[in-house]
Amino acid sequence: MLFLTFFIGIILNAMGYIPPGNINLTVAQLAINKGMRQVWYFILSFSCVEVFFTFGMMRFARWAMSDINPNEAVSEVRLGTLVDCFMILMFVVMGTITWVNRKKAPKTSSKKEDKRSGSVLYGLILGVLNPVQIPFWLFFGNYVILHEWIKTDYLSLVVFALGSGFGSAGALYLYAHFATFIQEKFALSSLIINKSIAIFLYVLAAYLIVKQLIIIF
Repeated sequence: MLFLTFFIGIILNAMGYIPPGNINLTVAQLAINKGMRQVWYFILSFSCVEVFFTFGMMRFARWAMSDINPNEAVSEVRLGTLVDCFMILMFVVMGTITWVNRKKAPKTSSKKEDKRSGSVLYGLILGVLNPVQIPFWLFFGNYVILHEWIKTDYLSLVVFALGSGFGSAGALYLYAHFATFIQEKFALSSLIINKSIAIFLYVLAAYLIVKQLIIIF
């Protein structure tokens, strides 16, 4: 049963990182600009945060879904709207940073310790600032609990959270590997990759803005 719980955690969280977003696009950019070693530092730190985050959200999921509705107003503002507004801000900021630095060539530094700590810190920050996972786990966490796919004792939730960490690490590694493969296969420069990522982040922000305008009007 614990093995199945672990496996469900892997599959479920890996599915959450299939759609392009700020996390997997960041990993793709790191892979192209700084190499796979820095990607691994980022992924490991991010996945460690993901384990604790998943455990907390799974403990919270069943109670929250019975008392909190994503469409419910919080100070007359939908909870889903608050999450979307935060994601719009994050997409715009990250897209702008990527666009401003689009012409900077990848740097090879001899200070491995600084590069490693920078990637680790980046992974920790984005692991914490990842609000899109809140509605994801509120829905899917409650779904697997209600369908009794996993148990809700501490050991089962710890195993599920560890599986979640492995799932995010695996999905993000595949994104990084695919990004480097595409760059090598089509001889794409880092300038083209950075511009494409920045534009895509802006498109994601625009999509969320249009989505909220449709809801309002």
